[in-house]
Amino acid sequence: MELTELIRQHIRENGPLSFRNFMETALYHPELGYYMSGHDKIGAGGDFYTSCCLGPVFGAMIAKQLAEMWRLSGEPEFTVVEFGAGNGWLCHDILDYFREYTSVYERLHYVIIEKSPFMRESERTHLHEKVCWHNDLEAVGAFTGCVLSNELLDNFAVHQVVMQDELMEVFVDDQDGLVEVLRPASPQLKAYFSELNVELPAGYRTEVNLEAVEWLDKISRYLQKGYVLTIDYGYLSDEFYKSCRSRGTVLCYNRHEVNEQFYHHVGKQDITAHVNFSALCHWGHQHGMSCCGLTSQAEFLLALDFKDYLRKQPNANGDIVQLAIQEARLTRTLLIDMGSKFKVLVQQKGMPNAQLSGLRPLVQNARPT
Repeated sequence: MELTELIRQHIRENGPLSFRNFMETALYHPELGYYMSGHDKIGAGGDFYTSCCLGPVFGAMIAKQLAEMWRLSGEPEFTVVEFGAGNGWLCHDILDYFREYTSVYERLHYVIIEKSPFMRESERTHLHEKVCWHNDLEAVGAFTGCVLSNELLDNFAVHQVVMQDELMEVFVDDQDGLVEVLRPASPQLKAYFSELNVELPAGYRTEVNLEAVEWLDKISRYLQKGYVLTIDYGYLSDEFYKSCRSRGTVLCYNRHEVNEQFYHHVGKQDITAHVNFSALCHWGHQHGMSCCGLTSQAEFLLALDFKDYLRKQPNANGDIVQLAIQEARLTRTLLIDMGSKFKVLVQQKGMPNAQLSGLRPLVQNARPT
């Protein structure tokens, strides 16, 4: 049975489904969800690209920042916990960077939190040592290190709300097909906006990512000392709730094309929502994690000497023209195309007040509070 039919059957038997639960089912149904099924999702044959698809330089820059975090921790061992490692290339490139430093590499621990069996198998094809997999952070226990995510939070299932006379939540009903209906929003959803001091105008539609709040809560319980490094697309609240985004930020990706047809191709296309970085900073602070800074991916990579590292990489055939073409392609994609779209947020717990190299472009009054 198709996933759409399973959802319609569930609605007929149990009543309308919140958009949040619809999105969760579309992405993570055990057999038919987008991320749980066995087709390629990343790269030319999939539905979208990530920065890791473009070669090892992106992973090397992340590793360089992780090495500095480790040094600042003052601890002999360091654990990287990567959530949702995709096809495993970022982990592969980070480990390659550390492998050049044997004594350091031996004391590095790498954990991937991955609930999709298909994605685990994809990751294992690139990762043959040093890595262990778990379904949840609880299995890792207390650790010192860094929680790393690259394009993870945009795939957390979100509640959709619309401001009318009161805040209403979007539910999905079956009326000879999937349609949207509105119901009064829960106190928890209303409190989300109160916490952020956000007042939505009449008719405004947006999202609430309560899963991200729960994610930060869980991290705070197991991260004893270290950092949370989050790479994703999104905005601070002032930008997130602008009038130009009055329809919300939820989008679908299907074969590298963007659409807003949430109820078509259910389970066969990606569904994403932009990240509210102000919310991450706010709830991180409530859970004992202060914000080190927020910057663009371009600024982050440049601050870590991305271009210098790229030019020092060996060229197999010594072709200077090909090397220049490759450098131009990576610079345009990682620094301009993806570089302006993606943001890098770093939060810390129990660490000294030292500026990280990847955040050097920031000025003090640009840091979110």
